[in-house]
Amino acid sequence: MPENKRILIFNVNWLGDVLFSTAVIRNIRHNFPGSFIACIVPSRCYPVLKGNPHLDEIIIFDEKDRHKGILQQLDFVRLLREKKFDVVFFLHRSFSRALICRLAGIPERIGHYTKKRGFLLTKKIMPPQRDSLHRIDYYLDVIEKAGLKVEDRYTEFFVSEEDGAFVENFLAKNAVAKGDFIAVINPGGNWLPKRWPKEYWAELADKLMEDPAVKIIITGSHNDLSLCTAIQEKMLRKPLIACGVFNLKQLGALAKRADLFITADTGPLHIANSIGAKKIIALFGPTSPEITGPYPLTNVRLLQKNVGCAIPCYEVHCKDNRCMKAIEPADVIREIKK
Repeated sequence: MPENKRILIFNVNWLGDVLFSTAVIRNIRHNFPGSFIACIVPSRCYPVLKGNPHLDEIIIFDEKDRHKGILQQLDFVRLLREKKFDVVFFLHRSFSRALICRLAGIPERIGHYTKKRGFLLTKKIMPPQRDSLHRIDYYLDVIEKAGLKVEDRYTEFFVSEEDGAFVENFLAKNAVAKGDFIAVINPGGNWLPKRWPKEYWAELADKLMEDPAVKIIITGSHNDLSLCTAIQEKMLRKPLIACGVFNLKQLGALAKRADLFITADTGPLHIANSIGAKKIIALFGPTSPEITGPYPLTNVRLLQKNVGCAIPCYEVHCKDNRCMKAIEPADVIREIKK
């Protein structure tokens, strides 16, 4: 593959996985330092890649919104055709994405083989067995088997000085002093079985706040406000609720500023780890750290209990959530003290 190419990466749809893909983006840049590299993501994942120095362009594709209809998708095909890409790497196994790039006339189309889209790929990469690799390595598998050299496998997330200043202003407005110990708890999750019980969060936060120098900040999106309020109502002390206050970049800046970040297996876990948070406690239940866990584990303590269930478990409608209930607040306190 010549040095100066116009390279496209068609990324996945999920915040945490887009963070995992930053290892792919960086390694493609290592292989092609002088090439133009663009990446396609849905708008909700744009902040994950914003400011990434290894990319020349970020292109938005929202197949369930602005690009939902056939006419809108044909407009997107024309957009890609005008950009004259030489090669596209598919991190998503989607048939429609491969078809879009074929219609856009991109001559080299490289991705994991599936029966449906195999004829649309010019280089078919045989995929690893499901859940046999960490997601980082699953995505790196595409470029490594395509002949590129993989030098490293860590994730990256970039914040600006403005993001840091926003966090400092928030802390000052809420009477958080420079010497205070800031503990951020992130109780939300994209599906319920990955969530720790509300009463556990409340008990943990109250225990931490027995030290008057500890300030608890509960983070989440606007959609998490009822969850965070329910946790606050179960507490004896008063934490800071910051649902909907921070965008993803500002959340990263907060995670970097905090002394402790406690979360389940969610996108914010990987943001905190990518930004180099001082200490992270990661609570795992139905998901496998070997597949979707943070990497590297330098500043991360993983907590997961064996309750007899097969892991990973994708039972979204699990009724007892015993894998998360098995991790008790006392377990978290012990990890914090280590």
